Amino acid sequence: MAARKKKAEYGNESISSLKGAERVRKRPGVIFGSDNLEGCEHAVFEILSNAVDEAREGHGDLIIVTRYNDRSIEVEDFGRGCPVDWNPKENRWNWELVFCELYAGGKYGDEYGFSLGLNGLGSCATQYASEYFDAVIHRDNKRYTLHFEKGENIGGLQTEDCPRHKTGSRFRWKPDPEVFTDIDIPSEYFTDVLKRQAVVNAGITFRFRDQVGNKFEVTDYRYEQGIMDYISELAGENPLTAPVLFQAERQGRDQADRPEYKVKMNLAFCCSNTVSVVEHYHNSSFLEHGGSPEKALRSAFVSAVDSYLKKQNKYQKNESKITWNDVQDCLVFLSNNFSTQTSYENQTKKAINNKFIQEAMTDFLRAQLEVYFIENPLDAEKMAGQVLINKRSRETAEKSRLNIKQKLSGSLDITNRVQKFVDCRSRDVSRRELYIVEGDSAMGAVKQSRDAEFQGIMPVRGKILNCLKADFNRIFKSEIITDLIKVMGCGVELPSSARSKNRDLSTFDLANLRWNKIIICTDADVDGFQIRTLILTMLYRLTPQLIQQGYVYIAESPLYEITWKEKTWFAYSDKEKNDIVAENAGKKLDVQRSKGLGENEPEMMWLTTMNPETRRLIKVMPEDVERTAQMFDLLLGDNLAGRKSHIADHGHEYLDLADIS
Repeated sequence: MAARKKKAEYGNESISSLKGAERVRKRPGVIFGSDNLEGCEHAVFEILSNAVDEAREGHGDLIIVTRYNDRSIEVEDFGRGCPVDWNPKENRWNWELVFCELYAGGKYGDEYGFSLGLNGLGSCATQYASEYFDAVIHRDNKRYTLHFEKGENIGGLQTEDCPRHKTGSRFRWKPDPEVFTDIDIPSEYFTDVLKRQAVVNAGITFRFRDQVGNKFEVTDYRYEQGIMDYISELAGENPLTAPVLFQAERQGRDQADRPEYKVKMNLAFCCSNTVSVVEHYHNSSFLEHGGSPEKALRSAFVSAVDSYLKKQNKYQKNESKITWNDVQDCLVFLSNNFSTQTSYENQTKKAINNKFIQEAMTDFLRAQLEVYFIENPLDAEKMAGQVLINKRSRETAEKSRLNIKQKLSGSLDITNRVQKFVDCRSRDVSRRELYIVEGDSAMGAVKQSRDAEFQGIMPVRGKILNCLKADFNRIFKSEIITDLIKVMGCGVELPSSARSKNRDLSTFDLANLRWNKIIICTDADVDGFQIRTLILTMLYRLTPQLIQQGYVYIAESPLYEITWKEKTWFAYSDKEKNDIVAENAGKKLDVQRSKGLGENEPEMMWLTTMNPETRRLIKVMPEDVERTAQMFDLLLGDNLAGRKSHIADHGHEYLDLADIS
């Protein structure tokens, strides 16, 4: 046996620190939010942010981003050019500070204005996380070049005279697969980011060059009027109210012991009954999670619209007040704010938490809306009316969901609350079996022949609703279906597209299933097969896991009863019948079509359908769920042409099932 390796002791010598490029390469998630594709994408945004800051300061109005086939990226701006020469104040080269030193940059003071790249991390962190990183910088009539590999500079700063008066920076780098788990950034990321940047930086052109083969596909994004052009684009041709823009500047502080800073607010919105969009941007960065401006928006709009409704006596007696969801459902809103000091939640800049920005935006927006409602009475009427429609529709839907939830809820003692359901005595779920039978006559026969200790019965009356074609509201109005769901006890499993509208129904839990077997028991004729298919369709759509986990069975009923003297055989197919007749050649056999379930004697029902020792059960366990869905859709869906074609091709295979005598 190999000797066990002694575990290293945790002592004073155990503590170490990462240095240089390793600070980013070993822990990229700290800077970029993750080490996957999202982190790799954020590195692009870090470099782009610096170009945006230059253009916003009035230095160049074109930014070019290129995506190459080898998965490298290039960002070029026509600003002043990144300072890279000797810095006497720091007694170091500026290129070392910018590209090799975290928390070094030129935007820590207010003199740079409203800046997106504030933290002094992006250029250095991206360089550290790259397989290679090349910088070409034009400024002071010189051309500077730098080359890095895996965080190490190769060759130092190269300088040459550039007589043309050209300024700007061009960076090309390839994300390192040793740092990121995925570096294949899709073109959709670039188009989305560049379009957003064009929206919030009016008058600046963002050009995307996507290398496809040996050619470059070029797309320009530019919004002359910024968010007002974008609001109009989102709302379409017929918004309920015309887009409006509110602008203001404020100065304040987050708390008494903090310095003052400036905030510039640009807020645009309109009301629509077809589109709902809310987006926040701060210092050109898209705030996916909002933060302070999202809180301000909710508070201001709910307060202002509620106040208007009360003043105009729009509420009915004892009616509850509106909520943010009621407003949001008809709102197209963009905030594009800037501040000289910004408190991002983290380096990925997806939310801000400045207290002063939230307070300033709330007060400003609430006051502006109050004036807007007075000066635009027709638009105010339209907006308030749509919000009330949203509110009342939501409340009606919630009542419907609660009613359905109450219909579907219930304890194990449900015998008296589901009409005609017959429970069994056992409470041991591993033994309990539920027989779903068609009609009262079949139920009577099954009830007389069952083992009441562990076999329960649930009758269905006639052909139930086709759950493949009906919508969920119609499905849950069917008493047969809701009773059956209630008896099974496991709830329903809704797809994501329906979950938002039926939240209270999305409560499927296999652990709450009250039965070990769900057995569909119908006559062996055409009507019986159709009822069986409809029940299977219901289970497939509402409780697919019951089928996938093997809880659903079909009880085979015999097609023929064959007797000779006192001996009886049961045949479940024509082949079985023919085999029995052949094996008993010469005997005068009495071959009769088997009766329906409701006409059978209890002894026969027990023998052929109920007795675990002698019955035949088919487990419904589709190996290919998608194929099953396609067949259900073909036979029970809206594809009439496909169904006709299927019947024409395969109908003859099932003619023996039809009673044509």
